[in-house]
Amino acid sequence: MRATYRVLSGLIALAVVFQAAAVAFGTFGVINEVESGAVVTSDSDLPNAGPMLHGIGGTMVIPLLVLALLIVSFVAKVRGGVKWAALLLLAVALQITLGFAAFEAPAIGLLHGVNAFVILALAVVATRAAAGPAVAAAETTGDAARV
Repeated sequence: MRATYRVLSGLIALAVVFQAAAVAFGTFGVINEVESGAVVTSDSDLPNAGPMLHGIGGTMVIPLLVLALLIVSFVAKVRGGVKWAALLLLAVALQITLGFAAFEAPAIGLLHGVNAFVILALAVVATRAAAGPAVAAAETTGDAARV
């Protein structure tokens, strides 16, 4: 289960990198279209997969990976594993909230971008924690003081 924890947390980190790439892809796609003479309105039908990929990754793929990580964390015997998975869950919930709020107040998008780095850092820390030594059985049952 430690390997599963490590793989899931690593996939979360990779998914955050993919999210950044999708945003760049979408942004440069819009810039390219505008420089070519296109007019961007709410009715525009620009062929741009970047925002769609970002939305799918951020509202479905990453949340599913984080939920799976949290479930696995209870049996993986990773030192701090439950803590890192729970913090990731909170950071991803905040990220989704910030993402939707940024449509109404674009400045919130700045926090959305910064929080992406928080998620990346938490995922990397969780991955590294899973590569460390296993938690002793006494520590997982709360009997560490008696050992």
